[in-house]
Amino acid sequence: MKKMITCLLAIVAMTTACAQQTPKGEYEMDAFETKSGKTLKCYALMHSCIRMVYDGREIEIDPVGRLGNRAIDYSVMPKADYILVTHEHADHYDAATLKLLSADKTKLIMNKRCAEMYGAGMVMANGDKVQIAEDIVVEAIPAYNTTEGHLQFHPKGRDNGYIVTIDGLRIYIAGDTEDIPEMAYIKDIDVAFLPCNQPYTMTVEQLVKAAKVVKPKVLFPYHYGQTDVSQIPALLKDAGIEVRIRHYE
Repeated sequence: MKKMITCLLAIVAMTTACAQQTPKGEYEMDAFETKSGKTLKCYALMHSCIRMVYDGREIEIDPVGRLGNRAIDYSVMPKADYILVTHEHADHYDAATLKLLSADKTKLIMNKRCAEMYGAGMVMANGDKVQIAEDIVVEAIPAYNTTEGHLQFHPKGRDNGYIVTIDGLRIYIAGDTEDIPEMAYIKDIDVAFLPCNQPYTMTVEQLVKAAKVVKPKVLFPYHYGQTDVSQIPALLKDAGIEVRIRHYE
Protein backbone atom coordinates (compact mmCIF):
# COMPACT_ATOMS: atom_id res chain seq x y z
CA MET A 1 0.00 0.00 0.00
CA LYS A 2 2.84 2.39 0.92
CA LYS A 3 4.54 1.70 -2.42
CA MET A 4 1.28 2.30 -4.27
CA ILE A 5 0.73 5.66 -2.52
CA THR A 6 4.31 6.67 -3.30
CA CYS A 7 3.81 5.81 -6.97
CA LEU A 8 0.53 7.72 -7.14
CA LEU A 9 2.15 10.78 -5.60
CA ALA A 10 4.97 10.58 -8.13
CA ILE A 11 2.50 10.36 -11.00
CA VAL A 12 0.57 13.38 -9.70
CA ALA A 13 3.80 15.34 -9.36
CA MET A 14 4.86 14.49 -12.91
CA THR A 15 1.43 15.33 -14.28
CA THR A 16 1.45 18.69 -12.50
CA ALA A 17 4.93 19.47 -13.81
CA CYS A 18 3.85 18.62 -17.34
CA ALA A 19 0.75 20.77 -17.07
CA GLN A 20 2.83 23.78 -16.11
CA GLN A 21 4.96 23.74 -19.23
CA THR A 22 3.76 24.00 -22.83
CA PRO A 23 5.49 21.40 -25.02
CA LYS A 24 7.75 22.67 -27.78
CA GLY A 25 5.89 23.52 -30.97
CA GLU A 26 2.48 23.89 -29.34
CA TYR A 27 2.54 27.65 -28.89
CA GLU A 28 0.03 29.67 -30.90
CA MET A 29 1.66 31.17 -33.98
CA ASP A 30 0.64 34.02 -36.26
CA ALA A 31 2.42 34.62 -39.57
CA PHE A 32 2.82 37.98 -41.32
CA GLU A 33 4.29 38.84 -44.70
CA THR A 34 7.00 41.49 -44.90
CA LYS A 35 7.50 44.01 -47.71
CA SER A 36 9.75 41.74 -49.75
CA GLY A 37 7.51 38.69 -49.29
CA LYS A 38 9.34 37.04 -46.41
CA THR A 39 7.50 35.57 -43.43
CA LEU A 40 7.61 36.75 -39.84
CA LYS A 41 6.25 34.25 -37.32
CA CYS A 42 5.06 35.44 -33.90
CA TYR A 43 4.72 32.82 -31.17
CA ALA A 44 2.58 33.56 -28.11
CA LEU A 45 4.66 32.06 -25.30
CA MET A 46 3.00 33.62 -22.23
CA HIS A 47 2.12 36.96 -20.65
CA SER A 48 4.64 39.38 -22.20
CA CYS A 49 7.00 36.75 -23.65
CA ILE A 50 6.98 36.82 -27.44
CA ARG A 51 9.17 34.82 -29.80
CA MET A 52 9.59 36.03 -33.38
CA VAL A 53 11.25 34.12 -36.20
CA TYR A 54 12.20 35.94 -39.39
CA ASP A 55 14.49 34.90 -42.24
CA GLY A 56 16.26 32.33 -40.09
CA ARG A 57 16.76 34.75 -37.22
CA GLU A 58 15.40 34.53 -33.68
CA ILE A 59 14.00 37.57 -31.87
CA GLU A 60 12.93 37.24 -28.22
CA ILE A 61 10.87 39.86 -26.39
CA ASP A 62 11.00 39.92 -22.55
CA PRO A 63 11.96 36.24 -22.23
CA VAL A 64 11.10 34.85 -18.78
CA GLY A 65 11.45 31.19 -17.86
CA ARG A 66 8.75 30.94 -15.20
CA LEU A 67 5.74 32.97 -14.15
CA GLY A 68 3.58 31.59 -11.35
CA ASN A 69 2.72 28.01 -12.29
CA ARG A 70 3.61 28.51 -15.97
CA ALA A 71 7.01 27.83 -17.48
CA ILE A 72 8.76 28.09 -20.84
CA ASP A 73 11.58 25.71 -21.68
CA TYR A 74 13.88 28.06 -23.57
CA SER A 75 16.59 25.40 -23.57
CA VAL A 76 14.85 23.67 -26.49
CA MET A 77 14.71 26.88 -28.53
CA PRO A 78 17.52 28.25 -30.70
CA LYS A 79 19.86 30.88 -29.34
CA ALA A 80 18.56 34.38 -29.97
CA ASP A 81 19.95 36.75 -32.56
CA TYR A 82 18.21 39.67 -30.84
CA ILE A 83 16.69 40.04 -27.37
CA LEU A 84 14.62 43.06 -26.36
CA VAL A 85 13.83 43.73 -22.70
CA THR A 86 11.35 46.47 -21.77
CA HIS A 87 12.03 46.88 -18.05
CA GLU A 88 13.22 45.33 -14.80
CA HIS A 89 10.11 43.64 -13.37
CA ALA A 90 10.39 39.88 -12.93
CA ASP A 91 7.70 39.11 -15.50
CA HIS A 92 9.85 40.89 -18.12
CA TYR A 93 13.46 40.59 -16.98
CA ASP A 94 14.98 37.19 -16.16
CA ALA A 95 18.79 37.16 -16.07
CA ALA A 96 19.04 33.35 -16.13
CA THR A 97 16.93 33.12 -19.27
CA LEU A 98 18.89 35.92 -20.94
CA LYS A 99 22.08 33.93 -20.34
CA LEU A 100 20.45 30.74 -21.60
CA LEU A 101 19.36 32.39 -24.86
CA SER A 102 22.56 34.33 -25.46
CA ALA A 103 25.43 33.41 -27.76
CA ASP A 104 28.35 35.39 -29.17
CA LYS A 105 26.10 36.64 -32.00
CA THR A 106 23.27 37.81 -29.71
CA LYS A 107 22.43 41.51 -29.60
CA LEU A 108 20.79 42.39 -26.29
CA ILE A 109 18.74 45.60 -26.16
CA MET A 110 17.27 46.97 -22.93
CA ASN A 111 16.65 50.07 -20.86
CA LYS A 112 19.35 51.52 -18.64
CA ARG A 113 18.17 49.89 -15.41
CA CYS A 114 18.15 46.37 -16.90
CA ALA A 115 21.60 46.87 -18.45
CA GLU A 116 22.91 47.91 -15.03
CA MET A 117 21.36 44.85 -13.39
CA TYR A 118 22.59 42.45 -16.07
CA GLY A 119 26.00 44.03 -16.56
CA ALA A 120 25.75 44.03 -20.36
CA GLY A 121 23.52 45.04 -23.24
CA MET A 122 22.87 47.95 -25.58
CA VAL A 123 21.02 50.70 -23.70
CA MET A 124 18.11 52.43 -25.42
CA ALA A 125 16.29 55.37 -23.85
CA ASN A 126 12.87 56.70 -24.82
CA GLY A 127 13.18 58.28 -28.27
CA ASP A 128 16.29 56.36 -29.35
CA LYS A 129 16.35 54.63 -32.72
CA VAL A 130 18.91 52.10 -33.89
CA GLN A 131 19.37 49.91 -36.96
CA ILE A 132 20.42 46.51 -35.64
CA ALA A 133 20.51 44.78 -39.03
CA GLU A 134 20.18 45.80 -42.66
CA ASP A 135 16.46 45.03 -42.54
CA ILE A 136 15.63 45.60 -38.83
CA VAL A 137 15.22 48.94 -37.03
CA VAL A 138 14.30 49.34 -33.35
CA GLU A 139 12.76 52.46 -31.79
CA ALA A 140 12.39 52.89 -28.02
CA ILE A 141 8.95 54.24 -27.10
CA PRO A 142 7.86 55.67 -23.72
CA ALA A 143 5.98 53.27 -21.43
CA TYR A 144 4.63 54.52 -18.12
CA ASN A 145 1.67 54.89 -15.78
CA THR A 146 -0.53 57.99 -15.68
CA THR A 147 -3.16 57.05 -13.09
CA GLU A 148 -2.72 58.51 -9.62
CA GLY A 149 -1.77 55.80 -7.17
CA HIS A 150 -0.17 53.73 -9.94
CA LEU A 151 2.68 56.04 -10.94
CA GLN A 152 5.21 54.11 -8.87
CA PHE A 153 4.78 50.94 -10.93
CA HIS A 154 6.22 52.36 -14.15
CA PRO A 155 7.53 55.91 -13.74
CA LYS A 156 7.83 58.09 -16.82
CA GLY A 157 11.20 57.92 -18.56
CA ARG A 158 12.45 54.65 -17.06
CA ASP A 159 10.94 51.84 -19.14
CA ASN A 160 10.67 51.14 -22.85
CA GLY A 161 8.14 50.00 -25.35
CA TYR A 162 9.55 49.19 -28.79
CA ILE A 163 8.63 49.62 -32.42
CA VAL A 164 10.48 46.96 -34.38
CA THR A 165 10.43 47.46 -38.15
CA ILE A 166 11.34 44.22 -39.92
CA ASP A 167 11.66 44.50 -43.70
CA GLY A 168 8.95 47.18 -43.73
CA LEU A 169 6.61 45.42 -41.28
CA ARG A 170 6.08 47.67 -38.25
CA ILE A 171 5.43 45.97 -34.90
CA TYR A 172 4.63 47.94 -31.75
CA ILE A 173 5.37 46.16 -28.47
CA ALA A 174 4.01 48.57 -25.89
CA GLY A 175 5.54 47.13 -22.72
CA ASP A 176 3.92 48.07 -19.41
CA THR A 177 2.09 51.31 -20.09
CA GLU A 178 -1.21 53.11 -19.95
CA ASP A 179 -2.76 55.02 -22.86
CA ILE A 180 -0.12 57.74 -22.87
CA PRO A 181 -0.20 60.91 -25.03
CA GLU A 182 2.89 59.79 -26.97
CA MET A 183 0.79 57.12 -28.67
CA ALA A 184 -0.66 59.86 -30.89
CA TYR A 185 2.70 60.01 -32.68
CA ILE A 186 2.90 56.29 -33.39
CA LYS A 187 1.99 55.75 -37.03
CA ASP A 188 1.71 53.05 -39.68
CA ILE A 189 1.66 50.08 -37.29
CA ASP A 190 0.93 46.69 -38.81
CA VAL A 191 0.92 44.66 -35.58
CA ALA A 192 0.50 45.93 -32.02
CA PHE A 193 0.84 44.24 -28.63
CA LEU A 194 -1.00 46.29 -25.99
CA PRO A 195 -1.11 45.35 -22.27
CA CYS A 196 -4.34 45.07 -20.31
CA ASN A 197 -4.26 44.48 -16.56
CA GLN A 198 -4.85 46.69 -13.58
CA PRO A 199 -3.38 48.25 -11.58
CA TYR A 200 -0.17 47.88 -13.55
CA THR A 201 -1.11 48.70 -17.14
CA MET A 202 -4.41 49.47 -18.92
CA THR A 203 -8.04 48.74 -18.31
CA VAL A 204 -10.03 47.29 -21.20
CA GLU A 205 -11.43 50.78 -21.84
CA GLN A 206 -7.94 52.29 -21.93
CA LEU A 207 -6.72 49.59 -24.30
CA VAL A 208 -9.62 50.22 -26.67
CA LYS A 209 -8.86 53.95 -26.59
CA ALA A 210 -5.17 53.31 -27.23
CA ALA A 211 -5.93 50.97 -30.12
CA LYS A 212 -8.11 53.61 -31.77
CA VAL A 213 -5.23 56.08 -31.49
CA VAL A 214 -2.45 53.76 -32.73
CA LYS A 215 -4.71 52.09 -35.34
CA PRO A 216 -2.77 48.87 -35.94
CA LYS A 217 -3.96 46.50 -38.63
CA VAL A 218 -3.74 43.59 -36.16
CA LEU A 219 -3.96 43.90 -32.38
CA PHE A 220 -2.88 41.37 -29.77
CA PRO A 221 -4.01 42.19 -26.21
CA TYR A 222 -1.19 40.83 -24.03
CA HIS A 223 0.07 40.88 -20.45
CA TYR A 224 -3.55 40.53 -19.37
CA GLY A 225 -3.29 38.17 -16.40
CA GLN A 226 -6.81 37.51 -15.08
CA THR A 227 -8.40 40.38 -17.02
CA ASP A 228 -11.27 39.36 -19.29
CA VAL A 229 -10.20 40.54 -22.75
CA SER A 230 -12.87 38.61 -24.64
CA GLN A 231 -14.96 41.75 -25.11
CA ILE A 232 -12.23 43.69 -26.93
CA PRO A 233 -12.98 42.37 -30.46
CA ALA A 234 -16.59 43.55 -30.17
CA LEU A 235 -15.53 46.94 -28.80
CA LEU A 236 -13.23 47.46 -31.81
CA LYS A 237 -15.38 45.85 -34.50
CA ASP A 238 -16.06 49.21 -36.21
CA ALA A 239 -12.49 50.51 -35.88
CA GLY A 240 -11.00 48.53 -38.77
CA ILE A 241 -8.68 46.68 -36.39
CA GLU A 242 -8.40 42.89 -36.40
CA VAL A 243 -8.17 41.69 -32.80
CA ARG A 244 -6.54 38.33 -32.11
CA ILE A 245 -6.82 36.85 -28.64
CA ARG A 246 -3.95 34.53 -27.77
CA HIS A 247 -2.69 32.98 -24.52
CA TYR A 248 -0.91 36.05 -23.18
CA GLU A 249 -2.29 35.67 -19.64
